[in-house]
Amino acid sequence: MKQFTLEPRMRATIGGAFYPTGYSIVMFPDPGDADRIGHQLIEKGMSGDEVYLLPPQTVLAEISPTVKTSDDPLPSAGTDAATVRAYTKLAREGHAGLLVKTRDGAAAERLMELVRTVPYSIAQRYRTLVIEDL
Repeated sequence: MKQFTLEPRMRATIGGAFYPTGYSIVMFPDPGDADRIGHQLIEKGMSGDEVYLLPPQTVLAEISPTVKTSDDPLPSAGTDAATVRAYTKLAREGHAGLLVKTRDGAAAERLMELVRTVPYSIAQRYRTLVIEDL
């Protein structure tokens, strides 16, 4: 698994909120489950370069700040800022996450097959102009 660093391509063009097109993010109440599922994805053939572990501190330090200016000068027309606020709330409660490259629906479903084996709090897939609940 890679250590997460927010890259410019992971932000929305308008407003700059976190919007990693082509990825899915899943938050888990138990950080150990996030780590375990991430390793299982790699064991099942996913590249370690496409799986990021997001400890609560990383969500709060890297992802949460992207919404501070996303509604300036106008409120976002989409749900990107509200979604980041949901991640922030969960991270403050100690939830950890995984950010996983999901090129298509089949990749997202393979991810969710593993995720559904443990409790999770939120799962979102970022597509062009759409944040999809998984």
